[in-house]
Amino acid sequence: MDYLPLFADLKGRPVLVVGGGDVAARKIELLRRAGAQVQIAARTLCPELQALREENQIAWLATAFDEAQLEGVFLVIAATDDNALNSRVYEAANACHKLVNVVDDQPKCSFIFPSIVDRSPLVVAISSSGTAPVLARLLREKLEALLPANLGQMAQVAGQWRDKVKQRYGKMSDRRRFWERAFNGLFASQMAAGNFSAAKQTLDNELSGEENNQGEIVLVGAGPGDSGLLTLRGLQVMQLADVVLYDHLVSDEVLELVRRDADRICVGKRAGAHSVSQEETNHLLVKLAREGKRVVRLKGGDPFIFGRGGEELQAAREAGIPFQVVPGVTAAAGATAYAGIPLTHRDYAQSVLFITGHCRADGDGIDWPSLARARQTLAIYMGTVKAAEISAALIRHGRAPDTPVAVIGRGTRQDQQVLTGTLEQLDALARSAPTPALLVIGEVVNLHGQLAWFQHSAQQGARESAVVNLA
Repeated sequence: MDYLPLFADLKGRPVLVVGGGDVAARKIELLRRAGAQVQIAARTLCPELQALREENQIAWLATAFDEAQLEGVFLVIAATDDNALNSRVYEAANACHKLVNVVDDQPKCSFIFPSIVDRSPLVVAISSSGTAPVLARLLREKLEALLPANLGQMAQVAGQWRDKVKQRYGKMSDRRRFWERAFNGLFASQMAAGNFSAAKQTLDNELSGEENNQGEIVLVGAGPGDSGLLTLRGLQVMQLADVVLYDHLVSDEVLELVRRDADRICVGKRAGAHSVSQEETNHLLVKLAREGKRVVRLKGGDPFIFGRGGEELQAAREAGIPFQVVPGVTAAAGATAYAGIPLTHRDYAQSVLFITGHCRADGDGIDWPSLARARQTLAIYMGTVKAAEISAALIRHGRAPDTPVAVIGRGTRQDQQVLTGTLEQLDALARSAPTPALLVIGEVVNLHGQLAWFQHSAQQGARESAVVNLA
């Protein structure tokens, strides 16, 4: 280990920075965030530092470095483009046993600035001991994505309860188990949802010995297929799940991101195959949550767009089960973007309608005249089975038979296929497309040839074969 990791308390402590340029300004920003009293020795100050000086946020000691300036300071930083001056600062600081950092000169550093993930009061520091700072920065970016933004607030609340927990549990092992339960249970979920008062009440209840068997339900939108489109919050929740109920529309690569020891239950619905009814799914969600489990309901796309998420949360509400919602990228947005088809374009369509091809048997009739209007885009979910009816009805109510259409099968996935043609060919295209598939109707489809970017060569071959089959 080349450097011993330490966290220094700089609040109110003087720190000398030699240099007044942009590099010095970046270091000074970190020092000020830590509460240091920054003193500068520099010939000139960059505009950012000059503004801080005018606001009395920093002190400009002198226009040149002098060894006497080291007296009484806690740390020393040299951030100039003068190698000789940087060396003099380093040698002088070492001589009086001051920790010193010469920016971008690792051999002349008795301390280094790590890459920082700031979730204050929780702070994560990553260092390569000065050998590969870009690698350390890349690792920091990955951790930024994995660590929830609310961790700092959770740590603050936990700090407020530390004395209470010590009084309740005399043994360190008991205290550790208490906090492990809290950080992996309902308290953590309530903090993530911003329900701070309920989270604090949960800690009090557990301290008082009240048994809390209350689970929760988290509705998570898995996106259209590509795991890279899963939200960070969705990933974090999936990593904490006790049990995951998922649909057929959730891709295997998204399911791979679920916590390894979580139970997985498929409750999907698929035409022509055994399906779990919505009532059964609602009952199972409530039953598992009442057993004290953190239940993640993983739904393809967005749970509130043709996903019946609202119905499932109504059941949770009636049962008194706490719940959260994590939105997802809906298929119409994700699949069309990967196919290079803008849903709106000022030359072709000023509006877009999201429609489901499956309606309740007792639902109201479809307003076909409105759907058949020109210069709008129709994005139709679950429409392949009724593609012939949809095509005929739109043409009958005024939409031109040669209106461009696309059927996007398995959108955003590695085997995505985009089949294009005209409205009168919609049924044949839908029968040729792999499922799940999205129907897109409107002049914006013409832009696919110009803007397709995802697996373009494979898509081109599929389009050519579709044209041959339909000619």
